[in-house]
Amino acid sequence: MLDRTTQLTNLNPDILDFQNQLRTQYDIENQTVKSGQIDFIGSSLMEIFPIKKMQLEGNLNLDKIIYNRGVRATTTADLLAHMNTLIFDLNPSKIFMNIGSNDVGFGVSEEEMVANYANICQQIATRLPNCKVYVMAYYPVNTKAQFGNSDNEHTSLFHVRTNASLQAASNLVAKIAKKYGFMPINVNQGLTDMQGNLKPKLTFDGAHLLPEGYQIVLNNLMPYLKTTRLN
Repeated sequence: MLDRTTQLTNLNPDILDFQNQLRTQYDIENQTVKSGQIDFIGSSLMEIFPIKKMQLEGNLNLDKIIYNRGVRATTTADLLAHMNTLIFDLNPSKIFMNIGSNDVGFGVSEEEMVANYANICQQIATRLPNCKVYVMAYYPVNTKAQFGNSDNEHTSLFHVRTNASLQAASNLVAKIAKKYGFMPINVNQGLTDMQGNLKPKLTFDGAHLLPEGYQIVLNNLMPYLKTTRLN
């Protein structure tokens, strides 16, 4: 399945090398992490979340450390192939998961994405029965504004990655999350304009957030990051 996803993504060797290097770095860091903390998992949308900097520079008043284990250009199949490195080696007490937008963007079938997502949830529920898992709705995108992308780059990024397709995918994973007792959350309030598009000032390419955008997301996440779970 991983080989199939790699073919679908058509990743160049430099990106594949970076992914491997990053996961190796995570393996090393996992040897000294504190058990029972918070784990952020996902693709580039999670990887570039500057949560480490925010924890160092901000007064978040959290009693747990947030570890970011996002890896760019990854899909649900990639996460399945590296569950120990990205999840289980940390033995987290909370997980915030934002994975699957690349499945949409890379044209992975709905059937395959749903099966992968259910497999991820099943493994977490089995191996971390006391972990609180929050499944994040996918961030909105802006396919209308100009960000200096070439026509090919724009087409590659937004051929099927639209607000409608991402909302449909969010609805799918929310249903899977509930099946396993996990909590779907939408922390996108404040990211969109009146038309429902990602605000241009919050993104550098129409899909990925700038720090100002992540600050909005963090503010929306704070109630869930606190010790008491919201139901």
